Amino acid sequence: MKLDQIKRLQRLIAILFLGFVSGLPLALTGQAMQAWLAMDGVAIATIGFLALVGMPYTFKFLWAPLMDRFEPPLFGRRRGWLVITQLLLAAIIYYLSTLVFAESPQLFALCALLLAFLSASQDIVIDAYRTDLLVENERGIGASMSVLGYRMGMILSGGVALIWADQWQSWGRVYAVMAMIMLAAAIFSLLFLPAVKSEIRPLASDPKRELLGFVALVVGVFVSAYLVRQLFIFGGFDVDSSNKWHQLAYILTSIAVALPLGLMAARAVGFATLNQSLASYFSQKSAWAFLILIILYKLGDAFAGSLLTPFLLKGMLFSQVEVGIINKVMGIWLTIIGAFVAGLLMIRLSLFQALMSFGILQLLSNFGFYALAMLGKGAWGGFVLQPFDLGFVSIAEPTQIDTLLLAAIALENITGGMGTAAFVALLMALCSNQFSATHYALLSALASVGRIYVSPVSGVLAETIGWQSFFLFSALVALPGLLMLAWMRLSVDKISRRESSA
Repeated sequence: MKLDQIKRLQRLIAILFLGFVSGLPLALTGQAMQAWLAMDGVAIATIGFLALVGMPYTFKFLWAPLMDRFEPPLFGRRRGWLVITQLLLAAIIYYLSTLVFAESPQLFALCALLLAFLSASQDIVIDAYRTDLLVENERGIGASMSVLGYRMGMILSGGVALIWADQWQSWGRVYAVMAMIMLAAAIFSLLFLPAVKSEIRPLASDPKRELLGFVALVVGVFVSAYLVRQLFIFGGFDVDSSNKWHQLAYILTSIAVALPLGLMAARAVGFATLNQSLASYFSQKSAWAFLILIILYKLGDAFAGSLLTPFLLKGMLFSQVEVGIINKVMGIWLTIIGAFVAGLLMIRLSLFQALMSFGILQLLSNFGFYALAMLGKGAWGGFVLQPFDLGFVSIAEPTQIDTLLLAAIALENITGGMGTAAFVALLMALCSNQFSATHYALLSALASVGRIYVSPVSGVLAETIGWQSFFLFSALVALPGLLMLAWMRLSVDKISRRESSA
């Protein structure tokens, strides 16, 4: 094997590993935490609101400039931040494993929020590392490898975890094991990941002024949020109302006001890396249109998946073992197929063709869950899965597998993996190397808007209109993203040609 082929293989293995460690903590504030709370008897609407602990994923571009600007000593520009965030993730996951929501709900939510913050910070570095590491003609297969690793991480923490929780009768023990895995990942990153060697250096700016600008941003956000609360109270609005729609309106209004004012404070003080990186992105033609496309493209997928675990466990009354086996353990092969098929197709398809065809398939996959909600458990029959032991996961008793559930999950895994692979390639194409951490953080933060902020709406909506209408609605909200993509075909083709000629 030639030296350049060996190096290419090493790069792809690194991307696969980083995809895995990116997906692992995400499920611990998503599907795994939803299953934990659902089995503890927490209301669906409350679980939906707790998805707001994932807010750091939508704001990570605010502190991404610090990771672009500052380089930890000894370990390199990207690898140093990876090791730091992974060690902190291991610590907070272990601490969360010792908590019980019913006994300390506020502390539980605060720790989950910190877990999401550290996970989002790790994603900032991983996304920048991947963007810096891969050359243009590797980005299609690299995106597929990233999605594959990401799904494998979520399979472990969002699928195998359900089987472990059922067998061990302890979600705390499951989270403790996940903490140990994250600790091992930090050691691997330290010892085996190569430092990114890039000719692009961080922006030369005053570090004290950078930190002062970030502090001004944080203070501006909190002061603005406080003022919004006081204005709501002054206007006679009950900010602590038990009405879920009132709570949602208050939260979203606070975010909509606080974020712009925080950015204004940062600009006034002089947060140079943030200011210049945002200016660099918005200097591109169709920059705003791409931001809208990024929000809309995965919106239908986000709605369908936002409360999938509570739907299957409480709405359809499947067991934790059956959901874990079908949704994740069996889904690994389907994810592998989807990710690799996408990578192979993207060698021949243009970026626009991949986004459109895979996006249509994503939309159609929502009808699988609609059929499940409409026809019910057992509508297509099932089969018995015999006991097995794979070492890391096993079942001691024969387990009933529902055919319709398997079909719906299969369709979602394959099409979701394909759509995400094309989507990641689009995000990388929009990034500048000098500000890759901030640019990718901004774009991927907007991509997570749907996943985070639809969950509170989903919880209230599902309780109001029922699961059947909810999944039909999730298919309907996928249409604007496809229409936006069709309208932007020339712009997508243009950035694709720019990458090819770089």
